[in-house]
Amino acid sequence: MTADTLTRQSGTVEDPSLPATLNSKTPGRRKALLIVPMIVLVIAAAAIGIYLYTSGYEKTDDAQVDGHLNPVSSRIEGTIKAVSLDDNQQVQTGALMVELDPSDDQIALKQTQAQYDQAEAQLGAAHPNLPITRISNLNNVTTQQAEVAAAEASLAAARHDLDGSIAKSKEAQAVNERNQADYLRYQSLFEKQEVARATYEQYRSTAMAQLQTVAFDDASVESARKTVDQRVAQLAEQRSKLSQTEDSAPLQLAIREADIKNQEANVASIKAALERSTLTLSYSRINAPVSGVVTQRSAEVGERISKGQQLFMIVQTQDLWVTANFKETQLGRIHPGQHVRMYIDALNRDFDGTVESMPAVTGSRTSVLPPENATGNYVKVIQRLPVRIRFNPDQKGLEKLRPGMSVEPKVTVD
Repeated sequence: MTADTLTRQSGTVEDPSLPATLNSKTPGRRKALLIVPMIVLVIAAAAIGIYLYTSGYEKTDDAQVDGHLNPVSSRIEGTIKAVSLDDNQQVQTGALMVELDPSDDQIALKQTQAQYDQAEAQLGAAHPNLPITRISNLNNVTTQQAEVAAAEASLAAARHDLDGSIAKSKEAQAVNERNQADYLRYQSLFEKQEVARATYEQYRSTAMAQLQTVAFDDASVESARKTVDQRVAQLAEQRSKLSQTEDSAPLQLAIREADIKNQEANVASIKAALERSTLTLSYSRINAPVSGVVTQRSAEVGERISKGQQLFMIVQTQDLWVTANFKETQLGRIHPGQHVRMYIDALNRDFDGTVESMPAVTGSRTSVLPPENATGNYVKVIQRLPVRIRFNPDQKGLEKLRPGMSVEPKVTVD
């Protein structure tokens, strides 16, 4: 067998005119030329695959679990007699949480009941006086005219006081709206640990105190209205007496009839006070307004609390959602109804959810000091907007979620 034949069988054709060392490297170079394009193709395919995968969703690590936080406060002032719940306990709607000492309210109720019974008796005694009034109530005309003038002056003064009370109540309402807005704003900042507790407590105390001021001013308005009604009734009574003096018996009867009406009004007023006392007594038992988990307990047995003082906070753990702060450049492909996969750091597991609603404003615009770009120091910053994501129901582990837990949502976009 010739050398050419052996060369062909081995698959290598050597050029006898080239050096032997050059002919021996030709197969390695050919393999390298084949491997390099294959590597490039694999890298390109992987890059395309990664791009197609990442372009199918939007994600962020700026997200947390949110829920309703319901404060429980007292509607009256009093001394705590018993506390039924502690922090981290489950509570159902209507369950007794705090019981105040009802002794003072029970006494007030008995006193109002006695006043009501007395008013009823006086009203019943006023009716037999009508026949006597026809012949017995003759007064001096001058005296009656003076009394009418005095009643008119009292009515004018009462109306002036009513106008002043209404103006003061409106002012208190305006101040209250401002204080409540400040309190809610600082509460949000305090929860984000952006303001000191002392500042937050100051605004909370101011808001609570203003609520009492509003209630006091509203009561003053109602008292002023009742005073006006009483002055009107008194004026009508005095005019009736004057007419009786001038026109004799028929008008004397009208006076007594007006007096009966006044007694009826008095009975109605005391009856309303009786109902209020009954309602106040019921406020000595503070029940849970919603179901959830108790936190921030501040109520202690023997403590003297004021009206509106917060005693507990109830977290509605059965109604939770996720607030995900996406960049504005990510929102173009996000819309309600899209599926979301959410990783919860605390539980080290994923949950399924659905985009529930889109935001109305960026987070920076709702801050205490929103950016003012008209100053000339403008620097473009990508804004974030809070997207609400609702957990899909009937998932294992939902009962372990708590507001504030960190979340990494991944929204599958169309």
